[in-house]
Amino acid sequence: MAETPSTMVPLGIAAPDFMLPDTVSGNIYTLNDLKSEAATVVMFICNHCPFVKHLNTALADFSSEYINKGISFIAINSNDAAKYTDDSPENMKLNARRFGFRFPYLFDETQEVAKAYKATCTPDFFVYDKDLLLVYRGQFDDSRPGNGKAVTGRDMREALDNILSGHPVSDCQKPSIGCNIKWK
Repeated sequence: MAETPSTMVPLGIAAPDFMLPDTVSGNIYTLNDLKSEAATVVMFICNHCPFVKHLNTALADFSSEYINKGISFIAINSNDAAKYTDDSPENMKLNARRFGFRFPYLFDETQEVAKAYKATCTPDFFVYDKDLLLVYRGQFDDSRPGNGKAVTGRDMREALDNILSGHPVSDCQKPSIGCNIKWK
C-alpha cells in the first residue's frame, strides 16, 4: 500500500466551486448549495483505499456529530472508476448507505475538481470557514491502517471546535496520508 501525502496548499485560499452529481440522491450540487454558515469540510475519499476504509465508520459518526453542530461535509470521489470499479458511482452509493453517510458523496468523473483543490490522496481533507476560505488541510488524526492508533479525528476535531468557538485554527497541521488519487 503506497503512502501519498496531501499537498498542503496555502491556508487562506478560496474554495474552488464545482458542479457534481451526488451518487446517492442523483441531484447535481454546487459548493454554494452545500456550504454551511459555520464551516464546510470537503473530503476526497473513495471506496477501495485501505486508508479510507480504515476511517469510514469513524468518519460517519464524526461527521454526524458535527453536522448536528451546523458544519457541512462534502465527500468527493475523483478516482478513475473505469480502472477501479470499486469506485464506480453505483458502488459509491452502496458504500454511502452501508456506512450511513449523512453527507453527499459526489462523483468527479472528469477529475477537474480534484485538480482545482490540488487533492492528491484519499483521504484528503480541506476545511473552509464561513467565507469559504481554507483554514485547515491535512489529516483526520494520526491513525493509519496497521499502526495500532485509535481513530479519533483529533486533528480535525480541534480545527472544527476552534471554528465553532470563534478561536483561530492552529496553522500547525500535518498532511493526510493515503492512496494517491487514481488519475486517468
